[in-house]
Amino acid sequence: MGRLAEMQRKLLEQMMGPEAMGVSNANLHWSDEKVCRNFLCGTCPHTLFTNTKMDLGACPKSHTERLKAEFLAAREQNPSDPIFARFQAEYESNIFAFVDECDRRIRAAHRRLEKTPEENAKTTNLMREIAEIELAIQGGTEKIETLGEQGKVEESMREMAAIEALKSEKADKERELQQLTDTSGASGHQKLRVCDVCGAYLSVLDSDRRLADHFGGKMHLGYHELRNMLLKFKEEREKRKAAGQPVGAPVGPPGSGTPTPGGAPPGRGERDYRSSRDDYRERDRGYDRHSRYE
Repeated sequence: MGRLAEMQRKLLEQMMGPEAMGVSNANLHWSDEKVCRNFLCGTCPHTLFTNTKMDLGACPKSHTERLKAEFLAAREQNPSDPIFARFQAEYESNIFAFVDECDRRIRAAHRRLEKTPEENAKTTNLMREIAEIELAIQGGTEKIETLGEQGKVEESMREMAAIEALKSEKADKERELQQLTDTSGASGHQKLRVCDVCGAYLSVLDSDRRLADHFGGKMHLGYHELRNMLLKFKEEREKRKAAGQPVGAPVGPPGSGTPTPGGAPPGRGERDYRSSRDDYRERDRGYDRHSRYE
């Protein structure tokens, strides 16, 4: 089966369910590895970016509404089962990693638009020259006042002519600085900037219609949704922390060795707790970094 046909089959299976497609995995349990845990816990990134330049293709795992309904019902019936905490931790980790990769691209794009060392040096020199001219104008103005008080009209007029020349020179330097600011860096005359939500390049010359198309586009809205998820994850964890509940850890006796109804392997409770705890400590620092984009 070709790649395109396989992607089409996957998309149809996600929309209609494996039962309607006659797929052999119709009898899967929600805890099976073949079932997408992102889909069970919330949203799978594969579904957010279809037909965009960030299209991930069809998710390789099963998206079946029946399994999601069974998962949610089981979690509501027995929320203390450690398997649900593990699924949620995996889900949050996946979303965090996806947004973190986007932020890496954003940082790289900002670096590409930065000025070269030569441009930075020229900018610094122009700013210094403008500052020196301003000091000279200020000193000349004070000198004119002194000459006027002394009745030295001709000298005062010569000084005024010199100040006018300085003002003209200052205006030329400021225009040169503005031109350098507008055209320097990889952005050039296009005056590009980077969208801090999705990482796309935008031009300051874009029309309002074009900007509206971007901010209402599927890729931008998809990343906006993922960033909102990170904020929601953090808020929920802070609420649990304030209530004295475990944060990012399975509820129940760790390491009991008893199989869970969801099919989780026995004897993994303590290891899962430590792994989840360490992951969440690191993730908290990341949440603060990502939240600046909102």
